Amino acid sequence: MNRVLQLTLLCALTLLCAGTALAQPAAEPFIGRWALDLPNNGAGWLGIDKDKGYLDGAVLWYGGSVVPVDAVYMDGGTLCVVRINTVERKDAAGKVIAKQSFPETLTCTVSGDELKGVRFHPKSDGTGPDKSEFTGKRIPPLPPAPDLSKVKFGKPIKLFNGKDTKGWKLFGGLKNGWSVSKGVLTNDPKQEEGKPHASYGNLCTEKKFEDFNLSFDVNMTKDGNSGVYLRGIYEVQMLDSYGKPGDTHNMCSIYSRLQPLVSAEKPAGEWQTVDITLVDRHVTVKLNGKLVQDNAPLLGCTGGALWSDEFRPGPLYLQGDHSGVSYRNMVLRPVVK
Repeated sequence: MNRVLQLTLLCALTLLCAGTALAQPAAEPFIGRWALDLPNNGAGWLGIDKDKGYLDGAVLWYGGSVVPVDAVYMDGGTLCVVRINTVERKDAAGKVIAKQSFPETLTCTVSGDELKGVRFHPKSDGTGPDKSEFTGKRIPPLPPAPDLSKVKFGKPIKLFNGKDTKGWKLFGGLKNGWSVSKGVLTNDPKQEEGKPHASYGNLCTEKKFEDFNLSFDVNMTKDGNSGVYLRGIYEVQMLDSYGKPGDTHNMCSIYSRLQPLVSAEKPAGEWQTVDITLVDRHVTVKLNGKLVQDNAPLLGCTGGALWSDEFRPGPLYLQGDHSGVSYRNMVLRPVVK
């Protein structure tokens, strides 16, 4: 029996035990939401809760979506969080010939509002586990939803001069697909057929902001995918999702966290108006004049966040590593306290 299979069977046994055992009092200090600081300045999130005596959880590890875990259990004073990752094996023609599951385990200890953890992730070739350490801080409870009628905003800040990207900087990619012409900011991440995928950069403001109102127009390409990160941590998804059923990844979702209340997007190639208000960890979004996020609470960062600290001022950042997109009339009004 190879090492990977042993680990998989061990994880299956863990799942069985976790599914039949009630959560013990030792788990109480772990209950809540945690902002994770990952290796190489990465951002993540962990949520642990208890329902009818049983532990459950969800995790965000660097990019991608917030995903439910397969098991949460206590080993003495250590919290163990297990995810099962499935890897497809393909032949030379790209046909899937087998699927293999690998358990990923986070082991965590807690001291007050500080979390320390280790991630064990088996290598796909079965030669052993990768091991990495991380830390976390408890996220304070959300305040009540703000009364937006009483919020005061400062003078408008025009984020583009209509000529170039002065006031913005590129990060996260080797190539720059961004350009400005006649007041329109466009990303065109071209790929050359037959060559390896080229990595394009994101664009973020040099200035950092706290709470604010942001308005802009956006034009999505066919099957286009981009995003606007508020304070560098919450992604408001920009996607050509016209005609698609509701989803937490559609246009103006809070990526993988909050599904739009209604579908208000237009077809690709048409200009669309977006209005976003971020106050006290709550977000309100209007798309083409329709309310799609109604003062909704933000439970933590989203995939691709610059950091996990929700109280740290940060830039606006535009996702440029996926597909073509255009923005114009981007104006920010900071909250005045």
